[in-house]
Amino acid sequence: MNEPLNQAFCEPCSLGTLPLLGEELDEMMKEIANDWQLINDMLITKAFKFKDFKKALEFVNRVGEIAEEQGHHPDIELGWGKVVIKLMTHKIKGLSKNDFIMAARIDLLN
Repeated sequence: MNEPLNQAFCEPCSLGTLPLLGEELDEMMKEIANDWQLINDMLITKAFKFKDFKKALEFVNRVGEIAEEQGHHPDIELGWGKVVIKLMTHKIKGLSKNDFIMAARIDLLN
């Protein structure tokens, strides 16, 4: 049985690693919360809402801790009461399992 994504660890991708596509990508999308959006089969994104700026900033800092621990860093937009997370593996110009591991781990925070 495969380990749940929220307990898995990111592994560095090497040059030449192919991004997830088609059925593989569809299966990975099923393993994360359904409010993550797939954009052009290249990135996943999700908006989180908070009662104020301070709570949003605290969330960003916790995401940052996970990103450092995993060695996989999302793009983060922070605003008053809102955080948008965008995940993709820049090295392969698309999505890898690492992006889905990060999405699952981030979902545990909220």
